[in-house]
Amino acid sequence: MKYNCPYDKKCGGCNLLAHDYTEQLQIKKDTLRKLLAPYGKLDEVIGMEDPLHYRNKVHAVFTTDRKGNIISGVYEEGTHKVVAVDNCLIENEKADAIIATIRKLLPSFKLKVYDEDRRTGLFRHVLIRTAHSTGQIMVVLVLASTMFPSKNNFVKALLKEHPEITTIVMNINDKRTSMVLGDREQTLYGKGYIEDVLCGSTFRISPKSFYQVNSVQTEILYNKAIEFAGLKGNETVIDAYCGIGTIGITAAAHMAKLSKAAMPDGWTADNRMLKNSGGVIGVELNSDAVKDAIANAKRNNMDNIRFYCDDAGKFMTKMAANGQHADVVFMDPPRSGSDEAFLSCVAKLAPKKIVYISCGPDTLARDLGVLKKRGYKVEKMVGVDLFPMTQHVETVVLLSKGEVDSKKIRVEFSLEDMDMSEFQDGATYPQIKEYVLEHTGLKVSNLYISQIKRKCGIGVGKNYNLPKSEDSRQPQCPPEKEKAIREAFKYFGMI
Repeated sequence: MKYNCPYDKKCGGCNLLAHDYTEQLQIKKDTLRKLLAPYGKLDEVIGMEDPLHYRNKVHAVFTTDRKGNIISGVYEEGTHKVVAVDNCLIENEKADAIIATIRKLLPSFKLKVYDEDRRTGLFRHVLIRTAHSTGQIMVVLVLASTMFPSKNNFVKALLKEHPEITTIVMNINDKRTSMVLGDREQTLYGKGYIEDVLCGSTFRISPKSFYQVNSVQTEILYNKAIEFAGLKGNETVIDAYCGIGTIGITAAAHMAKLSKAAMPDGWTADNRMLKNSGGVIGVELNSDAVKDAIANAKRNNMDNIRFYCDDAGKFMTKMAANGQHADVVFMDPPRSGSDEAFLSCVAKLAPKKIVYISCGPDTLARDLGVLKKRGYKVEKMVGVDLFPMTQHVETVVLLSKGEVDSKKIRVEFSLEDMDMSEFQDGATYPQIKEYVLEHTGLKVSNLYISQIKRKCGIGVGKNYNLPKSEDSRQPQCPPEKEKAIREAFKYFGMI
């Protein structure tokens, strides 16, 4: 089946639309096998039965067209122009319908959309989050000011059109920034969060919570991770990068079912690190996420899991220094992957097994190389397609503690024959693009990235993205995209 999208050429988000879904899975399988071949054999890439309208998180930018009509949609690839989108092939259909209703209501309430250049107007973005299992829906109205005229009547009008909405939150973003959400929030209707059921456990999702965008495939992903871990119920497990606790609570629930003996005395009495009893430790640096994780554990009556607000690497180093151990470490880093410092901390703790869940095949390959040097070997690998129509794919990898081969092999190679561009300057161009898109909703081009690299004194190819002649005109990176790119550089440690 071929897919037709009227926005394809301008949006650029779904770069595999030209291929039917079977071909898409084969492309992803070939990509993974090529990248991961040095470490082991990839079993398969598990696809979806229905690969359309899977995104439970939908973000729309609001602006006006040349005629002054209110439009909403996504940024055109490589620009800051908004492509008006009514129905997207991969977005939740109810979310798209709610956004269309909001767009229709604005003129009747005489509400203006935000103008970034003039810094006037009210409506900046709308974020919709939907729960696959419960059907609950959250609407986040991102406004430039707390002054929301007739907000109660607006909420009533929206609920009249869409009584299925569970909660409505007003988020205030009054800064000149490319970030979508601001720091202040006010609940206008409902509880300010929604709940979804994943792998048998219930999770609270707030506007800023990280929650996988494809709930159907996430269940497959997490069940594979638990299967790979081979838990028996009495292990000490670390959930690094735990977020709101989805993986850790899923593992804890599985362990509770397996464990026949009662939990040791004092398990629920304090927050001491787990020592000789089985259970899960979730570690996350984001304090808001940790609060959600604790609430989620209580919601599911889980008493064999503890959450700590700390840097996961430092936390594991302290555990190792205190003579404590972990049997299994789950790690699910962002698309930029982990880093050598964190992986060194994992190696110090020396768990028997590492289950690495990755959404970035190139950074996964890099990190597997580091772990291999630390004495770990890949036992199993499987791909799970959480992002149909796009080039992205998740991978679950099981590593076990093996012995470092002491034999030295002489290898001769020429740097001239190697493409080193993927390993220079801290992050690749695709990684920078992904970071900017994920955190700001902006799409940036290689040209803009190279321009900001030069401004920051970061080396690029001698003639890379330079104009063909001195008289040639070249588009310059807009200020908001420059700021977003610089933020990405800081994140990757490039500046």
